[in-house]
Amino acid sequence: MTENSRLLLISTSTLHGSGYLDYAEGEIRDFLGGVRHLLFVPYALHDRDGYAAKAAERLGRMGFAVNSIHRASEPRAAVASADAIFIGGGNTFRLLKTIYESDLLDAIRRRVQAGHLRYMGASAGANIACPTIRTTNDMPIVEPPSLGALGLVPFQINPHYVDADPNTALMAETREERLLQFLEENETPVIGLREGAMLRIEGGRVMLKGAAGARIFRRGHPAFELVPGSQMDL
Repeated sequence: MTENSRLLLISTSTLHGSGYLDYAEGEIRDFLGGVRHLLFVPYALHDRDGYAAKAAERLGRMGFAVNSIHRASEPRAAVASADAIFIGGGNTFRLLKTIYESDLLDAIRRRVQAGHLRYMGASAGANIACPTIRTTNDMPIVEPPSLGALGLVPFQINPHYVDADPNTALMAETREERLLQFLEENETPVIGLREGAMLRIEGGRVMLKGAAGARIFRRGHPAFELVPGSQMDL
């Protein structure tokens, strides 16, 4: 994470009872203020045309013109000319595999780190901003060449984080148990982003924004809670 990097990492694009990106609109408008060329990446879903149309319509109502990278004859050139990039949610493995196949990993990383490209990611799009995708919730429906991702932030994210229900009769592993297993093998901290939470990263600072909190996991330390408005030191 560089001082020049600007990112908005969103746990989910849709909250129950609201429309696509509705709850995050204020934060998105503020983050993308002044942007004229927004590039959308629909690789996480199979229906790329439908996904791109949905994103273009919703962001268009916010005043942003959207082009989809899947229609670009030269995807790397599309990244090079964009002011901001929005990577949508879906299956993280499919998303990362396609980014590798399109030779976009370094192109995106360099422009974000240099401060030339604002990065917005929802769910799977937030996952691939991390060093790896090892803390995704998704099924590996395809196999990317590596689990290594963009590495734009020095921590892992677990989107859609849910707390254990003490009243359930189910005895399956909780999300917290699975993330603690990750830390048995890895040093990288993990942020469990609940539905409605998002991270705003600018000037080397990480701020928790949105309508919900987050749970922070660090190897050798008890997990702890953060509330919206908190600054993280990871």
